[in-house]
Amino acid sequence: MNIFSTTEDTTTQTLKYSDFVHQVRQGNVVTSKIIGNVAIEGQFLDGQTYHTNIPAQNPNLVDLLRKHEVQISSIPEAGMPWYISLLIHWGPFIFIFVIWLLLMKRMQGPASRLFSLGKSRAQRIDPTKRKVTFQDVAGVEESKEELVEIIEFLRDPAKFRKLGGRIPKGVLMSGPPGTGKTLLAKAVAGEAEVPFFSISGSDFVEMFVGVGASRVRDLFEEGRKEAPCILFIDEIDAVGRSRGSGLGSGNDEREQTLNQLLVEMDGFDAMEGIIVIAATNRPDVLDPALLRPGRFDRQVHVSLPDVKGREAILKIHSGKVVIEEEVDLSIIAKGTPGFSGADLKNLVNESALGAARKNKQSLALNDFEEARDRILMGPERKSMVMSEKEKLSTAYHEAGHALVAILTKKSDPVHKVTIVPRGRALGVTAFLPDNDNRAYDTDYLSGRVTIAMGGRAAEELIFDEITTGASNDILQATHTVRDMICRFGMNDKIGPIALEDDNQQYVFGRDFGKERDYGEKTASQIDREMRRMLKLHYKQAKKLLTDHIEVLHSMAKMLMEEETIDGNKIEALLGQKS
Repeated sequence: MNIFSTTEDTTTQTLKYSDFVHQVRQGNVVTSKIIGNVAIEGQFLDGQTYHTNIPAQNPNLVDLLRKHEVQISSIPEAGMPWYISLLIHWGPFIFIFVIWLLLMKRMQGPASRLFSLGKSRAQRIDPTKRKVTFQDVAGVEESKEELVEIIEFLRDPAKFRKLGGRIPKGVLMSGPPGTGKTLLAKAVAGEAEVPFFSISGSDFVEMFVGVGASRVRDLFEEGRKEAPCILFIDEIDAVGRSRGSGLGSGNDEREQTLNQLLVEMDGFDAMEGIIVIAATNRPDVLDPALLRPGRFDRQVHVSLPDVKGREAILKIHSGKVVIEEEVDLSIIAKGTPGFSGADLKNLVNESALGAARKNKQSLALNDFEEARDRILMGPERKSMVMSEKEKLSTAYHEAGHALVAILTKKSDPVHKVTIVPRGRALGVTAFLPDNDNRAYDTDYLSGRVTIAMGGRAAEELIFDEITTGASNDILQATHTVRDMICRFGMNDKIGPIALEDDNQQYVFGRDFGKERDYGEKTASQIDREMRRMLKLHYKQAKKLLTDHIEVLHSMAKMLMEEETIDGNKIEALLGQKS
């Protein structure tokens, strides 16, 4: 029986351990080299070499070999590298140490979330590095005057201590979005040359109870270390809403944060040099305890800029771009009623981008006007293909608006008329008010309704048909007439009574409509008066166009040829035909 199994090497035999022991006992084994107690290699009497594996738990191997006079030698098993052994023994400790270092690094950085929940997230602005002054703020002159006293106190607090006066602890700035409330607060810090801490009201509130209150304490603690300084809380309505307005328990996280804010504002002395300035778009929802004397003593309303303020804001932002010398910014200011400071900044930026797309070296007046139209009505729809009939209908529609506007008393001057589609509109009639109106009389509002009806009246007069192009005009006219009746008391039959207001009913953040304080009989009367007034203004618009039908044809023809005409050309046409 052949007890050897031949491998690829013809001179070395691989055999089982039991066969190896049998060969030893037969005296056929001459040498044995023990390799790390796992294998044996050696030579037989006939000169052939062998190899076998040693099974575990075999303490009698050496005695067996010595008994049969086998030459024994041994070599240690090939060990693993030192770094592998080090990794096996010390790897877990090294891993824990690396994780600990990363956590320490995160705890020291601004991205900490787990280990710095109670720390204030206020951003500190050094006035010496990024200084903002009143020269960088325009259009809010009255608001700046209100804050001059705060600046004087931060500069020279001893002046007020001598007289025994108490400076306001807090200033609440309210106004529409984009009017410059945050910029104004930074300007106060820059003028007074004191540190400025800025934080949003939403940064106080977290899902963990007590975190908001802890952040409030930490914010005021930082302020005391840097006094005199300004603590600015933007969008304070996120944390300062009236307590008890929730549907559940009043002891929630937001109310705890508000309570802590009230305590902190009571706890520091104004003479420490800490001024709290807060900004909000909704002062009506704030808790009354915030507005009482000793907390936010002074309220400053930052309104939308008037025409002079808009021109001043445009001068500041246009100083950062290259404009032509003949550009009259007052024209842009007149054509942007209702624009905030942020809107005007965006207008200048859009003008620069538009000029750059055209490879211009400087900005012209038409660049500003195109940017304004783009912001208000959207970009030009140059790819839109209009049929000749649709284009002609649009030309008469817009000509009807413009002509009625020029013929209506107390109407804003017509700036330009275009039939180039923009956004959802097929054509636009733009007006350029001389001044910003804060109050409107009956004639002005009635004129706006008549102007809105001018487009539909022109279509019916020329084509003896009506289209959907006047849908937005009818909507605006309907809203204006309803406001005249229900809000402004400008209807003789209904009388001077306010039947609607701006108060909305909000439940779970949703608007469920206005509350109606009148009965069905009054509602029917309102509907009848609305129909009567709308029909009356429609007839007035149609009569004005009928009396000046030749001017209407000339305007429509000019629009078909040039697509855009300005108000001066319309007035010239009217002067020639009259």
